[in-house]
Amino acid sequence: MTKTTYAVIFAGGKSSRMGEDKALLPFATYPTLAEFQQSKLSSLFDEVYISAKENKFDFDCRVIQDSYTESSPLVGLISVFETLKAEEVFILSVDAPFVNKETIEKLLAQEESGCDAIVAQSPSGVQPLCGLYKRSILPLAYMQLEKENHRLGDLLHLAHTLFVAFDEDAPFTNLNHPEEYQQALKRFENR
Repeated sequence: MTKTTYAVIFAGGKSSRMGEDKALLPFATYPTLAEFQQSKLSSLFDEVYISAKENKFDFDCRVIQDSYTESSPLVGLISVFETLKAEEVFILSVDAPFVNKETIEKLLAQEESGCDAIVAQSPSGVQPLCGLYKRSILPLAYMQLEKENHRLGDLLHLAHTLFVAFDEDAPFTNLNHPEEYQQALKRFENR
């Protein structure tokens, strides 16, 4: 595919709106959403990891545990680059099951752009947990951590970021609430 060989599924969120850990909810033909995402990304990348606070998974996977006590995607991003020797990593949220191969390939096609990050942007806004991050973003990430600003959107606006436009929001649907999860299950059945 491309030289990018690492992908990381971000599954460290608190899932407070869902009421239970969404990474562990069954999805499609898989026992968990995390397994569904791992299977999809394994067909596109050589190495797939899961970023989380702890190893809460009962399937064969490689977990990168957060190096910091705070819970945020920023902490996850820093921990990923502190753990892996990779120069670039594709990141996808565990709760975005409709991000498909075509979406990922469109982002990776911009790999040589010289940017710190290449991130999807849909009509509803920037999708920070669907993109390619390069090690060059790390100094800015540490700076944001020191300022206690954990918003990835703010980091992306500070960095040299390429925002790749997508015409639809549907691929980036996040499953935050039980009703969104139920709708996603139905939508997946009807594919």
